[in-house]
Amino acid sequence: MATGAFRLQFDNAEEVELVRESIAFFDELQQHADIGLYHQGYLFVARTDEGARMQAKLVAAQRQWGLTDVELLSGDEARERFPYLAADIVNARFRQADGWLEPRRLALELARASGARFDTGVSVTGFIMDGDRVRGVTTTTAPVQAEWVLIAAGPLSGPVAKLAGLDLPLATVRRHKLIIPDLPQVPAGAPMTIEFETGAHWRPAGGGAHALWTAPAPAEPPLEDVPTSSAFAFGLLDPRSDHALARIVPFWKDVWRSSRLQWWLQAGQYTYTPDRRPLLGPTPVPGLAVNTGYSGHGIMGSIGGSRRAIDAITGRLRAEDNPLRPDRPMQARVFDIL
Repeated sequence: MATGAFRLQFDNAEEVELVRESIAFFDELQQHADIGLYHQGYLFVARTDEGARMQAKLVAAQRQWGLTDVELLSGDEARERFPYLAADIVNARFRQADGWLEPRRLALELARASGARFDTGVSVTGFIMDGDRVRGVTTTTAPVQAEWVLIAAGPLSGPVAKLAGLDLPLATVRRHKLIIPDLPQVPAGAPMTIEFETGAHWRPAGGGAHALWTAPAPAEPPLEDVPTSSAFAFGLLDPRSDHALARIVPFWKDVWRSSRLQWWLQAGQYTYTPDRRPLLGPTPVPGLAVNTGYSGHGIMGSIGGSRRAIDAITGRLRAEDNPLRPDRPMQARVFDIL
């Protein structure tokens, strides 16, 4: 259900650098293979004075981290640039170089270029141990010996790690994507447009749009087949909702009223860490490493995160220089739309 979106507008320097490396890779890859890459920008809009203050503070911090191309716009400036915005927008922040790609195309191209062999339909059932060190995995077909084993199983990373007696600080939370295939109201060149206060957002997709909302939600057991709920779609589409898309973009009211509106839902799970940043590198179990816990930022962090995980395994990145090491001290962070 990934939307394939990427951005550098984070609230911490570590993720800025992580994703910067990924985006550079995506741009280079697009020169050789069509991965559906678009730099149409990310537009965060605030409807309250407090939200506008927080946006201004965040832009100041981002500029200190080298993001000099993030624009802070007044409400009038934002509406002049993006006429579809509501009249009560107080301010906005925009970065043109943010954007999105097609996750399936990216995955297939990475698999093709790697030259690796992929065994589908095979499940890990346990770990091969030599004393306290992991030396490989057992599977539903045959054992696989390895000097290092890397867990990169997304929502299933926690259950896999427990097979080695390791409890990872992960929580899995259901997330939805609303897909509207035909929506003439959506400007094809629009950026990802996000209400800062609620996190409700949408972007163009083909002749329609994708829409999401990353609201607080209870943790659930990891699932391979995640059920959907129509309440999610109505929460975004019904203008009476407290996180309706129409709150910041009035044309969504027309979408709601249209008798021709067609949509469907996809659901998956985000794998959250307490500080909303990934776990990268060796774990306390010798021979076992992880590359997981991206908290919804998996596509955008994938390339930089994978390199850091490998560098940590091989010793090119020392534990004390790895702010995303799995055993780091964590401070809980709940505001994850920044």
